[in-house]
Amino acid sequence: MARKLEDIRNIGVIAHIDAGKTTVTERMLFYSGASHKVGEVDKGTTTTDFDEEEAERGITIYSACVTFPWKECTVNLIDTPGHVDFTAEVERCLRVLDGGVVVFSAREGVEAQSETVWRQADRYKVPRIAFINKMDREGADFYPVLQEIERRLKANPVPIQIPVGAGPPHLADAFRGVIDLIEMKMLTFGEGDQDRTIDVQEIPEDYVEKAQQWRTNLLEKLYDHSDELMEMSLGDEPIPTALIRKVLRGATLAREIQPVLCGSALDGIGVQPILDAVTYFLPSPKDVPPVVGTNPAKKNQTETRTTDPDEPFCGLVFKVLPAKHGDMTWVRVYSGELKPNSRLLNPGRDVKENCAQLWHIQASRKDQVDHVGTGDIVGIIGLRHSVTGDTLCDTRSPILLESINFPETVIGMAIEPESSADRDKLSDTLAMMRRQDPTFAANENKDTGQTIISGMGELHLEVIRHRLLRDFKLNVKVHKPRVSYRETVGKSAKVTGECHRVIQGTQLFAKLTIQVEHIPNQTPSVLVISKCPPDDVPFELIEAAMEELRSRAAGGGIIGGFPLADLKITILGGEIAEVGSTDTAFAIAAGDAFEKGLEAAVPTLLEPIMKLTITTPDDYMGDFVGDIMKRRGEIAKTENRSGDVVIEAHAPLAELFGYSSAMRSLSQGRASSSMEPLKYAPAPAEIAKQFM
Repeated sequence: MARKLEDIRNIGVIAHIDAGKTTVTERMLFYSGASHKVGEVDKGTTTTDFDEEEAERGITIYSACVTFPWKECTVNLIDTPGHVDFTAEVERCLRVLDGGVVVFSAREGVEAQSETVWRQADRYKVPRIAFINKMDREGADFYPVLQEIERRLKANPVPIQIPVGAGPPHLADAFRGVIDLIEMKMLTFGEGDQDRTIDVQEIPEDYVEKAQQWRTNLLEKLYDHSDELMEMSLGDEPIPTALIRKVLRGATLAREIQPVLCGSALDGIGVQPILDAVTYFLPSPKDVPPVVGTNPAKKNQTETRTTDPDEPFCGLVFKVLPAKHGDMTWVRVYSGELKPNSRLLNPGRDVKENCAQLWHIQASRKDQVDHVGTGDIVGIIGLRHSVTGDTLCDTRSPILLESINFPETVIGMAIEPESSADRDKLSDTLAMMRRQDPTFAANENKDTGQTIISGMGELHLEVIRHRLLRDFKLNVKVHKPRVSYRETVGKSAKVTGECHRVIQGTQLFAKLTIQVEHIPNQTPSVLVISKCPPDDVPFELIEAAMEELRSRAAGGGIIGGFPLADLKITILGGEIAEVGSTDTAFAIAAGDAFEKGLEAAVPTLLEPIMKLTITTPDDYMGDFVGDIMKRRGEIAKTENRSGDVVIEAHAPLAELFGYSSAMRSLSQGRASSSMEPLKYAPAPAEIAKQFM
């Protein structure tokens, strides 16, 4: 039966690692009836963390999609990783989702990766609700976390619930339920994994005044979004709950507020209200603006697609799961309808694809379907050329959507097959893994014969290494991780490259003057432009020179052959002769100018700097500060939070290998940390000398 578009919710659960995303997802599946038993992260029995590596580590590594009903709605939910090494999974999911549930720990509050995923959701204009989890933990406090969300994330959180009590059961005022500020009722939840009951009670007398204060705060936040609500409030008229929800929904969809709920997913407290909030306040595909793209067949003129099922088909590839018998390609459908055995156009690659089979994805299980429509998330088997970020559309109505941008790798590791028989198998396996993971790279070093695999962090590379050894049975030697450096220049230089050669009896001549300069945050990494007057040198010769400059730049710098970054090369002018000034001559002159330019502009090695966030008891703060200084780091800021000290430091990745072990040693196992790429900065001269 066809689903109503307004009853579909495409949402993601996002958060810092260990905030409880997967537990929230498991409870949602159980309360919706999609699963008959609550999976546990610690036991490796969750529905969405079905990979062997995820079960062993107790963390989410790969995003997993599940579909389940909740009341009148169908929810397509994607559980995403919290570890920064797997941030690409969050990036690609937020690109195609309509709404998000952001989970925070009531004890730890807003953590480093919380900020990262919030920024990602901002970038993709994703409306969201917040869930403050783990209210049953020692040190849990709802209200400071609320302030942190507002202060650190520059958000506008609006509580629609407040907790009754906080902390574990042995405390006098332990967490035992929530107060619904819209209905003005207290909700308590059945005990035990199989209990789905919710008990609606009157608000306890000692919480009535507090509930009234927070209800007033809720209404005041909504006055700016509804004159009707304000007038009813000023006239002391009773305000219908339907009107409050309507105004909340409008403000949430406009991303002007974020409704906040609370609970303990592990104990099954407060999860059903999250599902209600998803249906009430997060968008359906019909609430999302039409997608905008370009038509490559019409000089890239702007095209739009609405959610009308009669519109031509259009979808975006956001994940590829390689398999021996055909890749499973995850696609978000933005317009039109799709049936098996359809022919589709990939306009970005200008190739046609055959959509052989359609599958609805249910974590590790898949159900074949014979039709999908607007708003669906579907797995397609049969595509051969499409990868993450590619658009698929009707062959008669081309449209190219904005792709997905991923961060560059910051860490590499050399691997070698132990036998020649494994070499080809390794090459094929790495190619397959690259299709699956856009933040994984693999390149062969022609000088050493080693293959260099690169990723987002030590854990990322460790997971890849385990897959090679365990899943693909590849015998490979693994070397220590190493930093992925970049090269740039330290100053601006103007040079002239020349060509005076005799090739096949012809005297070639060309002169090309270029300027090489450092431009911070240059996109693309190397920009080549021409300001050469057209009267000086014919356009086709300048084109040949520009092509050679781009080719040379792609080959890396002159310190250690590392990729070039933040570089701008401008062709200023040139000289030609009546005979012998050919494309080849200008390509040779451009190559000469490129080498001279890099040398004259002071080649500079750049190293990745990481943002390191450490949460530690106050007793160990001095030890951590001293250790960071030894690692060439600097302290960006410190703050007190829930009895601990949170240190934000910026330090070179090269000095942070194995940091988790050092951190445990410094704090007797009581501290925690996370790190994420921050920027590239000039490396010390002694490091650059190692590569020269």
